[in-house]
Amino acid sequence: MKISKDIRFRVYITFMGMCVFGIMILYKGFSIQFKEGKELRSYADSLHTKIEYIQPERGNIYSEDGSLLSSSIPQFDLRIDFQSIKPDTFHKHLEPLSKKLAAELGDHSWTAWKEILETEYQKGNRYFLLKKKASYAQYLNVKKMEPFCKGQNKGGFIAESQTKRINPYGLLANRVIGLWRKNAENVGIEREYNLHLSGMQGQRIVRRIAGGTWMPIDGSEIEPENGRDIVTTLDVNIQDVAENALLQQLEKEQAAFGTCIVMEVSTGKIKAIANLGRNESGQYAENFNYAIKRLEPGSTFKLISLIALMRDKLIRVEDKVNCQGGTSKFGPYTIRDSHAGLGVLSIKDAFAQSSNVAFAKLIHENYKEKPASYWYNLHALGLDTLTGLGMSGEVMPKFIRDSVSKGRYSLAYLGMGYQVLITPLHTCMVYNAIANNGKMMKPYLVKSVQEYGKEIISYQPQVWRDQILDSQSIVQLKEVMNEVVETGTGKALKNPYYKICGKTGTAQVADKGIRYSDRVYHGSFVGFFPKENPQYTICVVIRTKKGSANYYGGQIALPVFKEVANRLYAINMHKSESDSLIASRKSYLPMQSMRSRDYQLLAGKLNMPALNTEPQDWVHWIYPDSTGKAKYQKLAMTKHQTPDVQGMGLRDAIFVLENAGFKVIPVGQGKVKNQSVAAGTQYRKGQFITIQLG
Repeated sequence: MKISKDIRFRVYITFMGMCVFGIMILYKGFSIQFKEGKELRSYADSLHTKIEYIQPERGNIYSEDGSLLSSSIPQFDLRIDFQSIKPDTFHKHLEPLSKKLAAELGDHSWTAWKEILETEYQKGNRYFLLKKKASYAQYLNVKKMEPFCKGQNKGGFIAESQTKRINPYGLLANRVIGLWRKNAENVGIEREYNLHLSGMQGQRIVRRIAGGTWMPIDGSEIEPENGRDIVTTLDVNIQDVAENALLQQLEKEQAAFGTCIVMEVSTGKIKAIANLGRNESGQYAENFNYAIKRLEPGSTFKLISLIALMRDKLIRVEDKVNCQGGTSKFGPYTIRDSHAGLGVLSIKDAFAQSSNVAFAKLIHENYKEKPASYWYNLHALGLDTLTGLGMSGEVMPKFIRDSVSKGRYSLAYLGMGYQVLITPLHTCMVYNAIANNGKMMKPYLVKSVQEYGKEIISYQPQVWRDQILDSQSIVQLKEVMNEVVETGTGKALKNPYYKICGKTGTAQVADKGIRYSDRVYHGSFVGFFPKENPQYTICVVIRTKKGSANYYGGQIALPVFKEVANRLYAINMHKSESDSLIASRKSYLPMQSMRSRDYQLLAGKLNMPALNTEPQDWVHWIYPDSTGKAKYQKLAMTKHQTPDVQGMGLRDAIFVLENAGFKVIPVGQGKVKNQSVAAGTQYRKGQFITIQLG
C-alpha cells in the first residue's frame, strides 16, 4: 500500500512537471507570436527583401532661346538570364541572334558571339553581361531580338538603366553650365541649382528569389519626382561667337588665360561668359571661371575714378590737367605714362590717351584730405560687395588702403587702377550702368526654373543702384568713352557703321609666384555699343604669358571685343539690312523650323509659294533644293500628334519637339536619323523622346 502511494506521488509530480513545461511552451509561443513576432518577422523579411531606391531624371539646362545646354541620357547594362530561356528556343535563335549582336554591338564576330552564348548557356549563367553602358538605341534594338523580345521571364533579357550627363554643345560655356558627377564636387549652374535639378528619389521593395535575383514587389513602388529644368539667360550664338573670338586671340598670343563677358544693357542678363585657360598640355579649356576672379584692372578702373570725381562735382571733362610729359613724382614714388610726351590735356583727352599721371594727380589732389569721400563713391558703385550673380567662387574686390608700401600715396595708385583687385564682372557691371543711363542692373544668369514646361520660379531684371550719376554727367561720360575709340588708345575699333564707347586697360601682374620682372600683364577692353542706344556691354580681360611682346589692352583684348561686337551688330541690330541680305542670298538660307506666321512673312519676302497653314502650325523648310525650287513641309503639330524631325539638325529638332511638349534626349551628333516616338502617333505632354543623330 505504501509502495502504491509512492508510485502515485511520482506520477503526480511527473504530470505536474509536464503541465508546467507545457504551460511554459504555450507562454513562449504566445510571447513569440504577439510580443516578439513583429520584430522577428521584420528580421526574417529583411533577409529576403530590401528597399531599392529609384533615381529621378535630372532636370535639363537650357539657353534663353530654348537650346539644350545640359541633359541626362540613359545608358544600359544589358544582361541575360540563360535559365529563363528554354533549350529549343535558345538553339533555334542562337545563330541569327549571334549575327544580330555582332552587327549591333560590334564587340565580337558573330561566330565568337555564338561560342560565348553557347558556353554561358551551358553554365546556366543567370546574370551574363552582354554589353556595358549601351546606348538607348542599342537597348531598343537588342530588346527587339529573338528571344529577348519575349521579356525577362521567357526571353531572359535584363536591362539595368543608368544616366549620363551630356552637353550637346560640347565645351560651350562648360564652366558656367557646370559639371555634375555623383559623389564628386560639382561646379557652375549644376552645383548652384542642384536642389532643383536633382528632384526627389523614389523607392520600391524588392524580394530575393531563387538564384539570388531581386524581383520588385508589385504595388510597393513610390515614383520618383523628376528634377526641374533651369532656363538660363545665355544665348548659344553669342556664347559661340565670344568663345571662338577669345580662343583665336589666346592661341595667337599664347596667353595664360582670358575671359569675355557679354551683358544685355537694359536688363543685366548675362548673354555669354567665355572662360579659357591654358592647361599643362598647352591646350585651352574652360578650367576656371575667370569672370569672377579678382584681377588687376589697370586703366579700365579710370572710369570709376572719373565717376567719383563727377559725383562729387570736383571736375568737368573740359578741365585741363598737366600730364608733365608722362612722368610725375608722388613723394618717393614715380608714376609714368605708357606714352611719353603728354603735356596739358583736357580730362577728356587724358582719359582717351589713358594717362596714368593725369588720373593719379586728379584722385590724389582731390581726395588726399578727405579719402572717406572716395571710399564712399566706391561703395555707391557696389564695389564693396558681391554682384549677386549666384555662382560659387565669386569674390569681392580688394582695395589696399594706405598700404605700407605706398603709404599716403595709395590714392594716386588707385586713381590709375593699381592697389586694387576687382573681378571682370564688377567692372562690366559699372560700365553697363553708364550704358544704361546711370541705372545699375544686377547681373543675372538664370531666367527661370520650370517643371514640365511650366514656369514655377521666375527671375526678373533688378535695379541694383537706381542712379549712380546724373543724366548730364552720363552724357559727358559717353562722349569721353567714345573719344577713346575716335582718337585714343581704342581707335582700332573705329568704324563707319556704329559708334562704340569703351576703355582699354593694361596692368602689370605680381601674384602667386609671378614677379614684376616676369613681365606678365592683364590686357583688357570694356565697352558698349552702339553709343546712341546701347544694347550690349562687353568686358574682355586676357593675361599674357611671361615676357610677351604684346601686352597692351588695345593689342590683345581689343581684337576680341571687336570681333564679338561686329558679329552682334550684324546679327541683332541691323535687321533691315539683314532682311535685304537674306533676300539677296536665298541659296544660303539655313534649314529652319518656325511658327506659321513667321514662315508666311519670310516666304513673302523671298517670293516663295506659301503653304496653306493655320496660325498654330509649324513649318520646317529649306531653300532651295537641287532643282532650285523651294522645299518645305508642314509639321504634324496638331494636338497630341508627334512631329517628324528626321533629317533636322539638333537645334531645330529640339526646338520643335520641346514646343510640342516633349522632353528631348539627344544621342550622337549630326542630323536626326531616328526618333523613339514615331511621327504622327499620339503622345502626352512631358513625355520623353530620344532622337538618334548621325
